[in-house]
Amino acid sequence: MERRGNTRQWSLLIGLICLLLQFFFFLSNSADHNGRNSEKFISPELTPAPTVYELKQNQQVVMSNGIVNVTLSTPAGLVTGISYNGIDNLLQTHNQADNRGYWDVVWNKPGSTTSMDKLSGTRFKIIMQNEYQAELSFARTWNVSLTQNVPLNVDKRFVMLRGSPGFYSYTILEHLQGWPDLNIQEARLVFKLQQKKFHFMAMSEERQRIMPAEADRITGQVLDYPEAVLLTQPTNPDLKGEVDDKYMYSCENKDNKVHGWISNDPPVGFWMITPSNEFRTGGPLKQDLTSHVGPTVLSMFVSTHYAGEDLAMKLRNGEPWKKVLGPVFIHLNSDASASQNPSILWNDAKQRMFKETANWPYTFPLSKDFVHSDQRGTLSGQLLVQDWYINKNPTPASSAYVGLAPPGKAGSWQRESKGYQFWTQADTNGNFAIKGVVPGTYSLFAWVPGFIGDYIYNSNVTIRPGSNIKLGGLEYKPPRNGATMWEIGVPDRSAAEFFVPNPSPKFKTHSYRINIDKFRQYGLWARYADLYPHNDLQYTVGVSNYKTNWFFAHVTRSIGNRVYRATTWQIIFDLRNVNKAGKYTLQLAIASANDADLQVRFNNPQVEPAHFRTGRIGKDNAIARHGIHGLYWLYSIGVPGSRLVNGRNTIFLTQSSNAGPFRGIMYINKVSVPASFAYVGLAAPGEGDHSREKTRVINSGPKRTPNGLS
Repeated sequence: MERRGNTRQWSLLIGLICLLLQFFFFLSNSADHNGRNSEKFISPELTPAPTVYELKQNQQVVMSNGIVNVTLSTPAGLVTGISYNGIDNLLQTHNQADNRGYWDVVWNKPGSTTSMDKLSGTRFKIIMQNEYQAELSFARTWNVSLTQNVPLNVDKRFVMLRGSPGFYSYTILEHLQGWPDLNIQEARLVFKLQQKKFHFMAMSEERQRIMPAEADRITGQVLDYPEAVLLTQPTNPDLKGEVDDKYMYSCENKDNKVHGWISNDPPVGFWMITPSNEFRTGGPLKQDLTSHVGPTVLSMFVSTHYAGEDLAMKLRNGEPWKKVLGPVFIHLNSDASASQNPSILWNDAKQRMFKETANWPYTFPLSKDFVHSDQRGTLSGQLLVQDWYINKNPTPASSAYVGLAPPGKAGSWQRESKGYQFWTQADTNGNFAIKGVVPGTYSLFAWVPGFIGDYIYNSNVTIRPGSNIKLGGLEYKPPRNGATMWEIGVPDRSAAEFFVPNPSPKFKTHSYRINIDKFRQYGLWARYADLYPHNDLQYTVGVSNYKTNWFFAHVTRSIGNRVYRATTWQIIFDLRNVNKAGKYTLQLAIASANDADLQVRFNNPQVEPAHFRTGRIGKDNAIARHGIHGLYWLYSIGVPGSRLVNGRNTIFLTQSSNAGPFRGIMYINKVSVPASFAYVGLAAPGEGDHSREKTRVINSGPKRTPNGLS
């Protein structure tokens, strides 16, 4: 017994010595690579295993794999330090420990003010530590005494893999049945980097630039809202006269895969990589924040940006709910030559993003709530468009967006905030395959560029572990009551094709390496009053060009002293042989609405009540936030033939809400079509009622009316 006890003691002592030696090796290895820590220079087989060190006196824990060290507070689970490539801490050390790297939720109980909860854990646990992986858990269980905390169970996870230049993080949030009602406006992961080092930001091939400093915002002039600041005394004189606004760097979910910052000395990149959109709210077109001045790096999972309260998560009547957010990957890279060419690190981060997306769904997360690939399912099919006016036979829904989301009505996916969504884009033949779907019951949704409206499959779809559902051919019939008479714009859920002005001369153009997305400039809404100081916009079908004559946003007009007037736009068009007994249809597709009230009148601008009125709609604030679109709205407005005349007709569009500069609407397109029983509009293309303005190709074959005439 004594000999066995001595052997055990010696084994423990030797193990402890080895652990200490390995720890010091990690620290020196991390500090000495000096630009060689990019994964392309390191073989995982030659790197130490990921190891966890508890520093109990400091209430901290360190994860290290010889490439990167991550320090977290215990048991809170706040990221207080990240060391890499000789930099002791990439995070802003001037900030308090709880303001460097953290998860948070912005929430409120119904009727109460909102507050932020940084989801500090009360329990710490090492879930795994072996030669390939370390995973840590920082958890908290809610009870009624925690009145200042969001009523959710929280389990924050941090994962480090062998040979990986970075680390992963995900969280599991849970609301048990019977718990208090609440609203969640935001859920996100935040990192705040060293201000003295990180000055270059990149979020796409085109959107890369030297950024102002946080101090430049403090010395600048606040404009129409706190986020927008005119740089009057920037530390970099090249930026003087620009406007800094975090919303300029927003991005649609479908494109929000990698973004981050680059330090010049030493050249180090800090990147947020999101390998899947399944855990984000609002679907592929939902826009959200990315990186911005701070320097700040975000991963947004839940938010009301570009949607308003329609997209706030609302848990009611003790509703149970649970969701895994992430994992996302925090990627670090370095290359000595990047000090002269930051794109080297961007290209490396982009390649890493491709690798992470190819590996989704991950195999390594250890939470039982994360569903691995062998427990997921696949759904495939082909989507066709049946639009008799374009082609008598169904045509492939080329490049259609097809997705599974929690059951609802057509288009409900864009306001959905609780479940998972799985989207793909069809090929040119309309074929699609949605892979890696978490088991559950979903509606199958789609929308097709070039066509208005939303598709929904006629029944719910149940995905089971390992299922492979093949639906075959599906048909979408866009809303149509007759042949198209004229069309303004492109039915693509965006107002980008309309006239976007240059910013005011008092603001310097916010430029990128490659200038795209002209709408991402400050103050463009105010240019309407400059272009139309007295009379409102008039658009004549067949004469005007929507690219130059249709202002991108139907906004109010400033008349000074913060007073704004409602505006009325006119669409002027000619008709022949009006069918007075028939019924025409005005299809009105809206890309954005912010506290707007649209009134529509035909040939009489004074008639009360208006022939059609939306009522107050929208809270997406996309006009102020340079978004070019928010939520999608579609109205089919019946127009009795008695309201139209032979010859010149005018549609009056009045946006009557005038409480401020951001009340308004962005249109997608306006399409006027006769009813299915009306003979009006059967003239040949280019004559009379069939004058068209289109950017999509119209089939040149014979058109059919619903009663079979051609």
